[in-house]
Amino acid sequence: MGGEARRKREGPPPRHWASRQARRLRESGPGRLWRGLWGRLTEADFFNHALQLAALALLCFFPMLIVLTEATGRDTTTVVVRWLGLNQEAAEAVASLFVPGPGADTVTVVSGFLMALGAMAVAGTLQSWYQTLFDVPRRGWRDVTIQLVWLVYLLLFTAVQSALGRVAEGLPLQSLAGWAWAAAFWWSTVWVLLSGAVRWRALLPAALVTSVCWTGLGVFSARYFSAAIVANEQRYGPVGVVMIIISWLVAVGVVIHLGAVIGQMLSGHARPPKPSPPAP
Repeated sequence: MGGEARRKREGPPPRHWASRQARRLRESGPGRLWRGLWGRLTEADFFNHALQLAALALLCFFPMLIVLTEATGRDTTTVVVRWLGLNQEAAEAVASLFVPGPGADTVTVVSGFLMALGAMAVAGTLQSWYQTLFDVPRRGWRDVTIQLVWLVYLLLFTAVQSALGRVAEGLPLQSLAGWAWAAAFWWSTVWVLLSGAVRWRALLPAALVTSVCWTGLGVFSARYFSAAIVANEQRYGPVGVVMIIISWLVAVGVVIHLGAVIGQMLSGHARPPKPSPPAP
């Protein structure tokens, strides 16, 4: 009797208390939201897809970017630094990667064809992601046409963004304008890659959340990736800079998935859960 009374006064053991708190947290609103979000991200295999996008961008998209910027008289370093939001010291480290040699602005038929295939692979990866997340069936050769349209749109968007960045530099509302421009880009990107299969209104939450995540990545990049690029360049040379750029590309894939999944949950355009297999 004395032992039981003492246990009641002391309360439940810490292990049981922690288990109850963890169960209460799982059953709460934020806990259910997190389980649903993590389940959909896992179902979409977002991390492997992010690694796939990083590899395609590094092997295929960056060579095309280098050739196009040099052919149009622009600086590749400026474009990459603006994307990553780096400071001056990190920009100098990135500049060591893009040193044009003689004939750098010359594009052969074979190299142009390979670059086009690489860019199509990046566009096709994004398109397949959104088709999976929004449950839109694939359409064969029509998807290839949509990918070409999106690549042209991407080039136009990059040119306009660069021009707006020079005009709005130093203005008080520069960050807000950048966020709104990113939201417009992702909104139209999802709509174009899905070829209008999902209504504009249903895609707006995904665009807004992706834009918020993209802005957050820009803030994190300016604070973390700049210092990491400088430290890795001093320790490993150009290879260290490439390692940080790959990490940034993986983060871009995670941001795209996270924005699409959260926006899909907010809009109610969610895929139905997979039925459980029958019990043996």
